[in-house]
Formats: sequence, structure tokens, C-alpha cells
Amino acid sequence: HGHHFGRTPAEDDVMPTFQGMSEQDKLSDIEVLNRALFFENRGVWAYRFAADKLSASEVGRAVLALAAQNRADHEAHQDLIGNAIINLGGTPVKMEKEYDLSSFIAKGVGNLESDVNIAKLALALEVGAAAGYVSDTMQLKSPALRELEAGIACVEAIHAARIRIAF
Repeated sequence: HGHHFGRTPAEDDVMPTFQGMSEQDKLSDIEVLNRALFFENRGVWAYRFAADKLSASEVGRAVLALAAQNRADHEAHQDLIGNAIINLGGTPVKMEKEYDLSSFIAKGVGNLESDVNIAKLALALEVGAAAGYVSDTMQLKSPALRELEAGIACVEAIHAARIRIAF
């Protein structure tokens, strides 16, 4: 399919929706998407970080399996959102070396000291991300992006449910 210049059909569907958008709307959407990307980056980082802390117990292994599944979803979202930002002419935020989770830990929603607490911390991050998506989605100007973010919010909710059911 050389005539597509390497673009997938899905991208062809997404591209035209940005035509006719004002620069201001594009900048606004880039900002919203970068906020979402921040959540995704933090999620991926937190799952990687937590994976190192988990014990080899049954609970630890269960958390690890969930974390791997959820992290793979987050990594797919990083790509989706990053591409959308680039298509809008923006620059995706980079993943930081470290994220400060102390505000979550201080609230007592979980910590990195035991397998169950790590799962609770992951849950708090997922719930925070899903809530962030829902409020942010309303601010997006592009209908295609609203759909993209709504889809991601559903996945985040599934993650939270998976963790809840397990513990």
C-alpha cells in the first residue's frame, strides 16, 4: 500500500478532523492531551517502579500480572496521545525520571511497602487518571479527540475494576 505513504487507515481518519480548527483550538487541545499524556507517563512509570518492589508471594505475583497488563495499555495510550499531539502540531511531554507519589501516600491511599498497598496505590492512580480524563474530555474541541479520550477513560476504569476485584 505504497500510496498511503506509510500512514495507516486509522490515521487517515483522524487527520482531516483537524482541518478547519483554529490555531487557538489546536493549542487548547494540545494542552489537554499533554495533561492526559502526563497521566499515562506517570502510570507507566508507577507500574514499572512498583514492579521492582513487589515480593514473589502469591499476592505479589498477582499484582505484577495486573500491572503488566495495565502498563501495556498505558504504553499504547502514550503512542495514541503522542501521535495526536504531533498531528496537531504540538510536542508531546516526555516521561520524567521520577514522579512524586507522596501526595497519594500521604492521603493514605496506598504506599510501596507491601504488595496490597502497592495495588491500592495503583488503584488510586488509575482512579485519578480516569477522573482526569472525564473532566478533560469535555474541554477538547476536536470530536475525534473527544472520542479517543473517552475510549481511554473506559480502559482506565477497567484497570481500576481489575485491581478492585483482585483485592
